Amino acid sequence: MAIFSMGSVMKLTDLTARQIRYYEEHELITPERTDGNRRLFSLNDIDRLLEIKDLIDQGINMAGIKRILIPGNTEPVIVNSESKQKELSDKELRKLLRKEMYQPGKYPRDSIRQGELSRFFH
Repeated sequence: MAIFSMGSVMKLTDLTARQIRYYEEHELITPERTDGNRRLFSLNDIDRLLEIKDLIDQGINMAGIKRILIPGNTEPVIVNSESKQKELSDKELRKLLRKEMYQPGKYPRDSIRQGELSRFFH
């Protein structure tokens, strides 16, 4: 269910709108669109963006990310030799997202209403 606006996703993921649009252009995420053509993101989209962010932090380039995340893509993966790749389960990824959401003072109070999002984590 797509319910998050671009602004909310930016605050949840610490990504810029430009980065998010770039990942959409490369078909790594496909947010839904409203009648007014505004993007709406689901929890799955947010999970995917956090996964992309982690892969980039590990030194994997865009071709490598596509190969990992898009089935059938055969572009070579280039990994920074200093990085360690750790795959996160869905449960671990949601735990990280929950931790980021509930850190007091991390986000402006009006940006994320903790009670509204907590229903997704039961």
